[in-house]
Amino acid sequence: MSRRRRAEKRTIVPDPKFQSVLIGRLVNMVTRCGKKSVARTIVYGAIERVSEKLGKGDPVELLLTALENVQPKLEVKSRRVGGATYQVPVEVPYDRQQTLAFRWLINCANGRKGLAMCDALAMEMIDAYNNTGSAVKKREDMHKMAQANRAFAHLHW
Repeated sequence: MSRRRRAEKRTIVPDPKFQSVLIGRLVNMVTRCGKKSVARTIVYGAIERVSEKLGKGDPVELLLTALENVQPKLEVKSRRVGGATYQVPVEVPYDRQQTLAFRWLINCANGRKGLAMCDALAMEMIDAYNNTGSAVKKREDMHKMAQANRAFAHLHW
């Protein structure tokens, strides 16, 4: 266990266009090398394309629905018991669910080669909204692994 104090949660500033903490968080995760204005351009462009393609209401609601389709409910954590390491399924806290979902969306968008990041992120968000795509597959794989190791759930600490 760490002897230091617990790291305190920083407050995330809502984005200026939609006044949403969720989009502010996405912008922060897309940001590379401190270039937040570039990240905002990417995220706003992606959100605009998503609302164009789907043609449904509020862009923030579309993002929220896509995020709910990617968020994992269970994950496995390694637990060492008597010289053996077991993969123990645990429930994921809500903040970590959001963080993992954003991370997977961004990484899968980066994995789409030959597209601008704006377009790739939009396509990934549309796939997540429709419950398809590689970010949703990542969540399904994580749930399968937790399901396969549910015999070790009694080792949860």
